[in-house]
Amino acid sequence: MAQTTHDTMHAAAIDTFGGPVTLHTLPVPEMGPDEVLVHIQSAGVGVWDPFEREGGFAKAFGVKPHFPYVLGSEGAGTVVDVGTRVRNFKKGDRAYAVAIPIPRAGFYAEYAAVKESDAAPVPDTLSVEQAGVMPVVAITALRGLDDMLKLKRGESVMIFGASGGIGHLAVQFAKHMGARVFAAASGDDGVALVKRLGADAVVDGHRDDVRAAARRFAPDGLDAALVTAGGEVTDRALEAVRDGGRVAYPNGVEPEPKARPGIAIKSYESDVTPEMMAKLHRLITEAPIEVHVDRTLPLDRADEALQALDRHFLGKLALRPS
Repeated sequence: MAQTTHDTMHAAAIDTFGGPVTLHTLPVPEMGPDEVLVHIQSAGVGVWDPFEREGGFAKAFGVKPHFPYVLGSEGAGTVVDVGTRVRNFKKGDRAYAVAIPIPRAGFYAEYAAVKESDAAPVPDTLSVEQAGVMPVVAITALRGLDDMLKLKRGESVMIFGASGGIGHLAVQFAKHMGARVFAAASGDDGVALVKRLGADAVVDGHRDDVRAAARRFAPDGLDAALVTAGGEVTDRALEAVRDGGRVAYPNGVEPEPKARPGIAIKSYESDVTPEMMAKLHRLITEAPIEVHVDRTLPLDRADEALQALDRHFLGKLALRPS
Protein backbone atom coordinates (compact mmCIF):
# COMPACT_ATOMS: atom_id res chain seq x y z
CA MET A 1 0.00 0.00 0.00
CA ALA A 2 1.16 3.52 -0.82
CA GLN A 3 2.47 5.62 2.02
CA THR A 4 -0.36 7.99 2.96
CA THR A 5 -1.77 9.08 6.28
CA HIS A 6 -4.92 7.07 5.51
CA ASP A 7 -5.72 3.63 4.14
CA THR A 8 -9.13 4.81 2.97
CA MET A 9 -10.41 7.84 1.09
CA HIS A 10 -13.61 9.55 0.07
CA ALA A 11 -14.64 9.14 -3.57
CA ALA A 12 -17.68 10.03 -5.68
CA ALA A 13 -18.72 6.80 -7.38
CA ILE A 14 -21.60 4.88 -8.93
CA ASP A 15 -22.78 1.43 -7.87
CA THR A 16 -24.30 0.66 -11.27
CA PHE A 17 -24.11 2.31 -14.68
CA GLY A 18 -26.73 5.03 -14.96
CA GLY A 19 -27.11 5.25 -11.19
CA PRO A 20 -26.60 8.29 -8.94
CA VAL A 21 -23.12 9.51 -8.04
CA THR A 22 -22.74 9.25 -4.27
CA LEU A 23 -19.98 9.59 -1.71
CA HIS A 24 -18.20 6.32 -0.85
CA THR A 25 -15.38 5.36 1.49
CA LEU A 26 -12.92 3.28 -0.53
CA PRO A 27 -9.34 1.98 -0.19
CA VAL A 28 -6.61 4.36 -1.35
CA PRO A 29 -5.45 3.01 -4.75
CA GLU A 30 -2.37 0.80 -4.78
CA MET A 31 0.47 2.25 -6.80
CA GLY A 32 2.47 0.41 -9.46
CA PRO A 33 6.23 0.81 -10.00
CA ASP A 34 5.71 3.23 -12.93
CA GLU A 35 3.02 5.27 -11.17
CA VAL A 36 2.67 8.25 -8.87
CA LEU A 37 0.08 8.61 -6.13
CA VAL A 38 -1.53 12.04 -6.19
CA HIS A 39 -3.51 13.67 -3.40
CA ILE A 40 -6.22 15.20 -5.59
CA GLN A 41 -7.15 18.82 -4.90
CA SER A 42 -8.98 19.55 -8.16
CA ALA A 43 -10.87 17.22 -10.51
CA GLY A 44 -12.28 18.29 -13.85
CA VAL A 45 -15.97 17.72 -14.55
CA GLY A 46 -16.08 16.89 -18.25
CA VAL A 47 -19.05 17.09 -20.61
CA TRP A 48 -18.17 13.46 -21.41
CA ASP A 49 -18.55 12.33 -17.77
CA PRO A 50 -22.32 11.59 -18.10
CA PHE A 51 -21.42 9.30 -21.04
CA GLU A 52 -18.99 7.48 -18.77
CA ARG A 53 -21.59 7.24 -16.00
CA GLU A 54 -23.90 5.44 -18.45
CA GLY A 55 -21.15 2.91 -19.23
CA GLY A 56 -19.98 4.49 -22.49
CA PHE A 57 -16.26 4.41 -21.74
CA ALA A 58 -16.35 0.85 -20.44
CA LYS A 59 -18.06 -0.32 -23.64
CA ALA A 60 -16.01 1.80 -26.05
CA PHE A 61 -12.63 0.83 -24.57
CA GLY A 62 -13.51 -2.71 -23.56
CA VAL A 63 -12.78 -1.98 -19.89
CA LYS A 64 -14.28 -4.43 -17.42
CA PRO A 65 -16.00 -2.25 -14.83
CA HIS A 66 -15.50 -2.70 -11.11
CA PHE A 67 -18.07 -1.20 -8.77
CA PRO A 68 -18.12 1.13 -6.97
CA TYR A 69 -16.91 2.89 -10.13
CA VAL A 70 -15.14 6.21 -9.55
CA LEU A 71 -15.72 8.80 -12.27
CA GLY A 72 -13.38 11.54 -13.49
CA SER A 73 -10.68 11.50 -16.15
CA GLU A 74 -8.49 14.43 -15.10
CA GLY A 75 -7.22 16.06 -11.96
CA ALA A 76 -4.36 17.74 -10.15
CA GLY A 77 -2.83 17.81 -6.71
CA THR A 78 0.26 16.92 -4.71
CA VAL A 79 2.39 13.81 -5.24
CA VAL A 80 2.47 11.84 -1.99
CA ASP A 81 4.35 8.76 -3.20
CA VAL A 82 6.23 7.53 -6.28
CA GLY A 83 6.85 4.07 -7.72
CA THR A 84 10.29 2.52 -7.88
CA ARG A 85 10.66 3.22 -11.61
CA VAL A 86 9.48 6.85 -11.48
CA ARG A 87 12.22 9.34 -12.33
CA ASN A 88 10.55 12.71 -12.99
CA PHE A 89 8.49 13.20 -9.82
CA LYS A 90 9.18 13.26 -6.12
CA LYS A 91 7.01 13.60 -3.05
CA GLY A 92 5.65 17.11 -2.66
CA ASP A 93 5.58 17.96 -6.39
CA ARG A 94 2.45 19.51 -7.86
CA ALA A 95 1.16 17.40 -10.74
CA TYR A 96 -1.77 17.25 -13.14
CA ALA A 97 -2.78 14.01 -14.79
CA VAL A 98 -5.25 12.37 -17.13
CA ALA A 99 -6.36 8.79 -17.66
CA ILE A 100 -8.76 7.62 -20.39
CA PRO A 101 -10.06 5.00 -20.17
CA ILE A 102 -10.08 4.79 -16.42
CA PRO A 103 -8.04 1.66 -15.57
CA ARG A 104 -9.09 1.29 -11.93
CA ALA A 105 -10.30 4.48 -10.32
CA GLY A 106 -10.95 8.01 -11.49
CA PHE A 107 -10.24 11.49 -10.20
CA TYR A 108 -13.49 12.12 -8.33
CA ALA A 109 -11.54 10.99 -5.26
CA GLU A 110 -9.08 12.15 -2.64
CA TYR A 111 -6.29 10.04 -4.16
CA ALA A 112 -5.49 8.69 -7.62
CA ALA A 113 -2.66 6.47 -8.85
CA VAL A 114 -1.58 7.40 -12.38
CA LYS A 115 1.21 6.39 -14.71
CA GLU A 116 4.15 8.78 -14.72
CA SER A 117 3.70 9.21 -18.50
CA ASP A 118 0.12 10.42 -17.96
CA ALA A 119 1.20 13.16 -15.54
CA ALA A 120 3.06 16.46 -15.82
CA PRO A 121 4.25 19.15 -13.38
CA VAL A 122 1.80 21.99 -12.74
CA PRO A 123 3.33 25.13 -14.34
CA ASP A 124 3.89 28.11 -12.08
CA THR A 125 1.43 30.05 -14.25
CA LEU A 126 -1.51 27.81 -13.26
CA SER A 127 -3.17 27.08 -9.95
CA VAL A 128 -3.81 23.46 -9.00
CA GLU A 129 -7.53 24.13 -9.49
CA GLN A 130 -6.93 25.29 -13.08
CA ALA A 131 -4.53 22.45 -13.87
CA GLY A 132 -7.03 19.86 -12.67
CA VAL A 133 -9.67 20.81 -15.23
CA MET A 134 -7.33 21.48 -18.15
CA PRO A 135 -5.70 18.40 -19.72
CA VAL A 136 -8.48 16.72 -21.72
CA VAL A 137 -9.99 19.89 -23.19
CA ALA A 138 -6.53 21.35 -23.85
CA ILE A 139 -5.38 18.25 -25.73
CA THR A 140 -8.66 18.18 -27.66
CA ALA A 141 -8.18 21.82 -28.70
CA LEU A 142 -4.52 21.37 -29.56
CA ARG A 143 -5.11 18.20 -31.57
CA GLY A 144 -7.91 19.87 -33.51
CA LEU A 145 -5.92 22.97 -34.43
CA ASP A 146 -2.53 21.39 -34.97
CA ASP A 147 -3.04 17.80 -36.11
CA MET A 148 -6.40 18.05 -37.89
CA LEU A 149 -6.56 21.62 -39.25
CA LYS A 150 -2.79 22.08 -39.49
CA LEU A 151 -3.34 25.76 -38.76
CA LYS A 152 -0.68 28.09 -40.12
CA ARG A 153 0.47 31.55 -39.10
CA GLY A 154 -1.60 34.25 -40.77
CA GLU A 155 -4.61 32.03 -41.50
CA SER A 156 -8.13 32.86 -40.33
CA VAL A 157 -9.93 30.36 -38.12
CA MET A 158 -13.38 30.25 -36.57
CA ILE A 159 -13.71 28.74 -33.09
CA PHE A 160 -17.38 27.79 -32.67
CA GLY A 161 -18.25 27.25 -29.01
CA ALA A 162 -15.42 29.55 -27.97
CA SER A 163 -16.52 30.11 -24.37
CA GLY A 164 -16.67 26.41 -23.54
CA GLY A 165 -13.94 24.16 -22.15
CA ILE A 166 -12.32 23.26 -25.46
CA GLY A 167 -13.16 26.54 -27.16
CA HIS A 168 -11.67 29.01 -24.70
CA LEU A 169 -8.33 27.17 -24.82
CA ALA A 170 -8.50 26.81 -28.62
CA VAL A 171 -8.79 30.60 -28.93
CA GLN A 172 -5.56 31.03 -26.97
CA PHE A 173 -3.70 28.26 -28.80
CA ALA A 174 -4.76 29.61 -32.21
CA LYS A 175 -3.51 33.09 -31.29
CA HIS A 176 -0.21 31.57 -30.14
CA MET A 177 0.03 29.85 -33.54
CA GLY A 178 -0.27 33.26 -35.19
CA ALA A 179 -3.78 32.84 -36.60
CA ARG A 180 -6.54 35.45 -36.90
CA VAL A 181 -9.33 34.22 -34.64
CA PHE A 182 -13.05 34.72 -35.21
CA ALA A 183 -15.02 33.31 -32.28
CA ALA A 184 -18.63 32.39 -31.63
CA ALA A 185 -19.29 32.34 -27.89
CA SER A 186 -22.36 31.90 -25.68
CA GLY A 187 -24.01 34.83 -23.89
CA ASP A 188 -22.73 38.28 -22.96
CA ASP A 189 -20.45 36.77 -20.32
CA GLY A 190 -19.02 34.31 -22.85
CA VAL A 191 -18.38 37.07 -25.38
CA ALA A 192 -16.61 39.14 -22.72
CA LEU A 193 -14.42 36.19 -21.65
CA VAL A 194 -13.35 35.32 -25.20
CA LYS A 195 -12.57 38.96 -26.04
CA ARG A 196 -10.36 39.10 -22.98
CA LEU A 197 -8.59 35.92 -24.07
CA GLY A 198 -7.48 37.62 -27.27
CA ALA A 199 -9.89 36.68 -30.07
CA ASP A 200 -9.79 39.19 -32.93
CA ALA A 201 -13.59 39.22 -33.29
CA VAL A 202 -16.32 37.66 -31.12
CA VAL A 203 -20.07 37.20 -31.64
CA ASP A 204 -22.83 35.61 -29.59
CA GLY A 205 -23.69 32.36 -31.33
CA HIS A 206 -27.21 32.35 -29.87
CA ARG A 207 -28.11 35.91 -30.82
CA ASP A 208 -25.97 37.23 -33.68
CA ASP A 209 -25.80 36.31 -37.37
CA VAL A 210 -22.56 34.33 -37.17
CA ARG A 211 -22.27 33.72 -40.91
CA ALA A 212 -22.63 37.41 -41.77
CA ALA A 213 -20.14 38.44 -39.09
CA ALA A 214 -17.66 35.79 -40.25
CA ARG A 215 -17.91 37.03 -43.82
CA ARG A 216 -17.19 40.56 -42.67
CA PHE A 217 -14.18 39.24 -40.74
CA ALA A 218 -12.85 37.21 -43.69
CA PRO A 219 -14.36 38.53 -46.96
CA ASP A 220 -12.52 35.87 -48.99
CA GLY A 221 -13.71 33.12 -46.65
CA LEU A 222 -12.32 31.59 -43.49
CA ASP A 223 -9.39 29.21 -43.92
CA ALA A 224 -10.46 26.85 -41.15
CA ALA A 225 -12.96 26.19 -38.36
CA LEU A 226 -12.86 24.21 -35.13
CA VAL A 227 -16.39 23.29 -34.04
CA THR A 228 -17.30 22.21 -30.50
CA ALA A 229 -21.10 22.60 -30.75
CA GLY A 230 -23.41 21.43 -33.53
CA GLY A 231 -26.79 22.53 -34.91
CA GLU A 232 -28.37 24.70 -37.57
CA VAL A 233 -26.49 27.82 -36.46
CA THR A 234 -23.20 25.92 -36.74
CA ASP A 235 -23.94 24.63 -40.24
CA ARG A 236 -25.00 28.09 -41.39
CA ALA A 237 -21.80 29.60 -39.95
CA LEU A 238 -19.68 27.04 -41.81
CA GLU A 239 -20.90 28.57 -45.08
CA ALA A 240 -18.35 31.32 -44.35
CA VAL A 241 -15.47 28.85 -44.82
CA ARG A 242 -13.80 29.28 -48.23
CA ASP A 243 -13.63 26.65 -50.94
CA GLY A 244 -10.76 24.33 -50.03
CA GLY A 245 -11.06 25.30 -46.37
CA ARG A 246 -10.88 22.85 -43.46
CA VAL A 247 -13.29 22.03 -40.66
CA ALA A 248 -12.62 19.76 -37.67
CA TYR A 249 -14.77 18.70 -34.73
CA PRO A 250 -14.18 16.29 -31.84
CA ASN A 251 -16.24 13.11 -31.78
CA GLY A 252 -19.24 13.58 -29.54
CA VAL A 253 -20.40 16.89 -31.03
CA GLU A 254 -24.13 16.47 -31.72
CA PRO A 255 -25.65 16.94 -34.19
CA GLU A 256 -22.59 16.35 -36.35
CA PRO A 257 -21.63 19.51 -38.25
CA LYS A 258 -22.27 19.60 -42.00
CA ALA A 259 -20.26 21.61 -44.51
CA ARG A 260 -21.00 22.28 -48.16
CA PRO A 261 -19.06 20.46 -50.92
CA GLY A 262 -15.52 21.72 -51.46
CA ILE A 263 -14.72 21.92 -47.76
CA ALA A 264 -12.75 19.18 -45.99
CA ILE A 265 -14.56 18.25 -42.77
CA LYS A 266 -13.11 15.73 -40.30
CA SER A 267 -14.06 14.35 -36.91
CA TYR A 268 -11.41 13.19 -34.49
CA GLU A 269 -10.72 11.56 -31.14
CA SER A 270 -8.92 13.48 -28.42
CA ASP A 271 -6.15 10.83 -28.29
CA VAL A 272 -4.82 11.58 -24.82
CA THR A 273 -1.43 9.90 -25.18
CA PRO A 274 1.87 10.45 -23.35
CA GLU A 275 3.13 12.14 -26.54
CA MET A 276 0.20 14.58 -26.55
CA MET A 277 0.66 15.22 -22.82
CA ALA A 278 4.30 16.13 -23.48
CA LYS A 279 3.35 18.33 -26.45
CA LEU A 280 0.73 20.14 -24.37
CA HIS A 281 3.14 20.67 -21.49
CA ARG A 282 5.76 22.20 -23.80
CA LEU A 283 3.16 24.58 -25.23
CA ILE A 284 1.71 25.82 -21.95
CA THR A 285 5.18 26.23 -20.49
CA GLU A 286 6.35 28.49 -23.32
CA ALA A 287 3.01 30.26 -23.83
CA PRO A 288 1.08 30.67 -20.56
CA ILE A 289 -2.67 30.24 -20.87
CA GLU A 290 -5.68 31.13 -18.79
CA VAL A 291 -7.88 28.23 -17.75
CA HIS A 292 -11.32 29.50 -16.79
CA VAL A 293 -13.00 27.64 -13.93
CA ASP A 294 -16.64 28.68 -13.79
CA ARG A 295 -17.53 26.92 -10.55
CA THR A 296 -15.98 24.54 -8.02
CA LEU A 297 -18.09 22.19 -5.92
CA PRO A 298 -17.15 19.86 -3.04
CA LEU A 299 -16.87 16.13 -3.74
CA ASP A 300 -20.18 15.27 -2.06
CA ARG A 301 -21.97 17.43 -4.67
CA ALA A 302 -20.58 15.57 -7.68
CA ASP A 303 -24.06 14.59 -8.88
CA GLU A 304 -25.05 18.26 -8.82
CA ALA A 305 -21.93 19.14 -10.83
CA LEU A 306 -22.91 16.64 -13.54
CA GLN A 307 -26.39 18.15 -13.71
CA ALA A 308 -24.84 21.62 -14.05
CA LEU A 309 -23.26 20.52 -17.36
CA ASP A 310 -26.71 20.94 -18.94
CA ARG A 311 -26.90 24.61 -17.93
CA HIS A 312 -25.01 27.68 -19.10
CA PHE A 313 -21.44 27.92 -17.86
CA LEU A 314 -18.10 29.15 -19.14
CA GLY A 315 -14.87 27.17 -19.41
CA LYS A 316 -14.93 24.22 -17.02
CA LEU A 317 -16.58 23.00 -13.84
CA ALA A 318 -14.47 21.48 -11.06
CA LEU A 319 -14.74 19.31 -7.98
CA ARG A 320 -12.65 19.80 -4.86
CA PRO A 321 -11.98 16.32 -3.40
CA SER A 322 -9.58 17.47 -0.69
